[in-house]
Amino acid sequence: MPHGDWQKDFLGQAFVALGEVIGSQRGRLERPLTGVPGKRCGTILLLAEELSNCRDIVTMQLCANKLDKKDFFGKSDPFLVFYRSNEDGTFTICHKTEVVKNTLNPVWQPFTIPVRALCNGDYDRTVKIDVYDWDRDGSHDFIGEFATSYRELSRAQSQFTVYEVLNPRKKCKKKKYVNSGTVTLLSFSVESEFTFVDYIRGGTQLNFTVAIDFTASNGLPSQPTSLHYVSPYQLSAYALALKAVGEIIQDYDSDKLFPAYGFGAKVPPDGKISHQFPLNNNVENPSCAGIEGVLESYLQSLRTVQLYGPTNFAPVINQVAGIAAQVTDGSQYHVLLIITDGVISDMLQTKEAIVTASSLPMSIIIVGVGPAEFEAMEELDGDEVRLSSRGRYAERDIVQFVPFRDYVDDSGNQVLSMARLAKDVLAEIPEQLLSYMKTRDIKPRRADPE
Repeated sequence: MPHGDWQKDFLGQAFVALGEVIGSQRGRLERPLTGVPGKRCGTILLLAEELSNCRDIVTMQLCANKLDKKDFFGKSDPFLVFYRSNEDGTFTICHKTEVVKNTLNPVWQPFTIPVRALCNGDYDRTVKIDVYDWDRDGSHDFIGEFATSYRELSRAQSQFTVYEVLNPRKKCKKKKYVNSGTVTLLSFSVESEFTFVDYIRGGTQLNFTVAIDFTASNGLPSQPTSLHYVSPYQLSAYALALKAVGEIIQDYDSDKLFPAYGFGAKVPPDGKISHQFPLNNNVENPSCAGIEGVLESYLQSLRTVQLYGPTNFAPVINQVAGIAAQVTDGSQYHVLLIITDGVISDMLQTKEAIVTASSLPMSIIIVGVGPAEFEAMEELDGDEVRLSSRGRYAERDIVQFVPFRDYVDDSGNQVLSMARLAKDVLAEIPEQLLSYMKTRDIKPRRADPE
């Protein structure tokens, strides 16, 4: 039958979040197909795999000999420019070495570059290298060029490779022209860069804890102006933020049990102020089943506790840090989600708690709800300035802050704006997990074969 006449029959469909596939055991997920009424449509098996050749990182070192002299006074000031060739035959700069001053025999420092930047994972694609003489005014003089490929460069692991530097214009003009010097590849090594997925595959468990701000600055929950106000028609800002972030988070959490706490309220039976009371009222086991369980316990707590103050973050951060400190071999990683109106009372203690936690397998996400100015939260985020406390600096950046109001869509497209919120909130978690593993030299375990 001719190709164009094929009949296409609808066999079924399945809806799956990427996180579910990656978070499933060994990256395999089986799902029933649905969509044809009254008919069993079979199952679909999804396998997730990252392209491995694009994750290698190369470290190499080059030197040159007898380069052309370009400067009137003194010798040349050479540097190299690496170009990746594109599929359309054009070239894109992918690396420049430092300038070595006043020499025709420079030795450049070793440098590191991802393979995907050098050749986009295509080992035989041309890599062009230009040699220039640096000039202060920016009109650098062209000394010459040579071409190679990743595959050719990688042979230098066992031998020195020498390239002739050629200047096409000189070659045309001078009959006796040999070259404009040589460049030697002194060393070349490759190592694989591990990804977030490698660790999840290797069995690293993500454990999420939720902490919700129950301080009086949020407003009385019975009043429509309150950030905790639950109307019959709409979830509160807190509930919306919890749902948006939590529904993505729970795909990566293997047991789907979330310890959930409130802070800054007077708690029954004796009305004591607590900065880490379990939302489900169970001190022995504060875990809720799934995000729905957390939402249920949150709404229940709103009915039983009295919003009060002050707004102290440190107790709940220290609590999660205490749990994270028990297992530091890379098999467990903790993420604390704090939802708050941002009026913080214990800034000094919180900074101290975060600096201490920065050496542990944990991250902190802060979602700010309401109209407050969030300067204190921005400071805790540490993206601009590394967080410090009493002269100690955070070992790594572990805090991600996002203001909820930036995601409330005026057009009313809540689904889209909540998806954007979840994406931005979780954007830094993979990098933060990798930075912990890297500083501890923890490699992912191999996933068990079938």
